[in-house]
Amino acid sequence: MDTALIAQKPRPVLKWAGGKGQLLPDLLKRVPDDFDVYHEPFIGGGALFFELAAQGRLRKAYISDVNQALIDVYLALRDDLNEVVSLLKEHQHRHSESYYYRIRARKSSTLTLTERAARVIYLNHTCYNGLYRENQSGEFNVPFGRYKNPTICDEMNLHTVSEVLKKADISCRPFGATLEKARENDFVYFDPPYDPVSTTSNFTSYHKNGFGSKDQADLRCVYTELARRNVKVMLSNSDTPFIRQLYDSYFIIQVYASRAINSKANGRGKIAELIVCSYAP
Repeated sequence: MDTALIAQKPRPVLKWAGGKGQLLPDLLKRVPDDFDVYHEPFIGGGALFFELAAQGRLRKAYISDVNQALIDVYLALRDDLNEVVSLLKEHQHRHSESYYYRIRARKSSTLTLTERAARVIYLNHTCYNGLYRENQSGEFNVPFGRYKNPTICDEMNLHTVSEVLKKADISCRPFGATLEKARENDFVYFDPPYDPVSTTSNFTSYHKNGFGSKDQADLRCVYTELARRNVKVMLSNSDTPFIRQLYDSYFIIQVYASRAINSKANGRGKIAELIVCSYAP
């Protein structure tokens, strides 16, 4: 990527469960000063990716996720921005509760890439609590959000984001595929669905297959192999005994962030989270 600072700072296009906006200052403090290629296998809203791009710190980047709907958004913004913007303006003009449910009912398989991307952005910005959630059939199932004037098409930011994405390799693939690309002195940031701190706080439905304790253990194996290859690895997760045990041989830093998703306002206070580094942070 061009090391020149981007004129307008790109911001995440989507509101995503576990988004790293609040944790960003803590993450930036632990990003290595020097690395070759950046990898983010759970890209989500991409807060850290976009911030590093804005600072001119990315020479090359691989971003990926197993959620095809999410990856479709980034591919369409990179490859056909004007059509996505045009569709979003149409959604914005026609927006209403009945229109929302008509768009939500559309099957992704019947839509083009740009139509799928615009649909996800529209639903994400107008659904309840800005939450992306899939049922076991892989269908988006969040109800209508009662916002007075939702921002559906932030055209200026979309243009900036598109320019950043043009310089990234974007793919739909599992986190283990990082082992195929990452090399010594690369930097990998893992932001998986968090290990639940209680039975009522478990949210992994950003994808129909969820993300359980076995997935967390598998991720630890990938993390360990990357670290063995002298790849610089950083991970964020909840502060639970299970996660502390998995990564007890690495540098663990406790930080605090507000809950992003909770149905009760008084349940959205700051909670402890962990940043785990394979190098001295």
